[in-house]
Amino acid sequence: MKGVWTIERNEQIAERVCRMVLRGRTEGIVPGQFVEIAIPGLYLRRPISVSDIEGDRLTIIYKIVGAGTARMAQMRSGEEIDMLTGLGHGYDLTQGGDEVLLIGGGVGVPPLIYAAKKLREAGKQVRVVMGFNTAHEVFGENEFQTFGCSVTVCTMDGSYGTKGVVTDVIDTPAPYYFACGPMPMLRAILQQIGTNGQMSMEERMGCGVGICMGCTIETKEGFRRVCKEGPVFNAETLMV
Repeated sequence: MKGVWTIERNEQIAERVCRMVLRGRTEGIVPGQFVEIAIPGLYLRRPISVSDIEGDRLTIIYKIVGAGTARMAQMRSGEEIDMLTGLGHGYDLTQGGDEVLLIGGGVGVPPLIYAAKKLREAGKQVRVVMGFNTAHEVFGENEFQTFGCSVTVCTMDGSYGTKGVVTDVIDTPAPYYFACGPMPMLRAILQQIGTNGQMSMEERMGCGVGICMGCTIETKEGFRRVCKEGPVFNAETLMV
């Protein structure tokens, strides 16, 4: 759905990581879906995962990695932006038992915040394992704890939480999981924990609506567009 959104708040929450809260029409948006933001002066929209919905407020968390996100970080309250919402295939939160595991790495954490909120509303017990490089990059812990989730934070350098990577603290067999993060993390999850879960794939996108085919990946079920058939896939179908 295309619309004009008003920025309510835009703030830095970790090293090169910002949170933006916008107001507009939020109907039908589910955890795991993403938005596409038009950046003045740049041709391609920027795809960003949805990290929360509350009434008419939509929250995104993004990392400053290039010209587009750098311009986003400079936007101020009251500004309006053109945005496509409700894009992609989100998580199926009906899967799994009474206990589920959320695994996030870096900027793969944001969509899991909204997923955790909905899972807790459904009465499920939720354990969250998050991985970052250093303490300066950590975010989201308070949000998960507010929902009543059990949270474990790992950092590569040991400057916060447990030293190591997410798979170092996950027991096998693990409960049904929902994951999002960089490819090395997803590979490690599949190798150690298996395919009993859903993974959100990170891929460069052009159009964001399935037309340009630029984000196509090969799966066990054939070629699939991350922006359309994904970004969330059943782990058993992936070839990573």
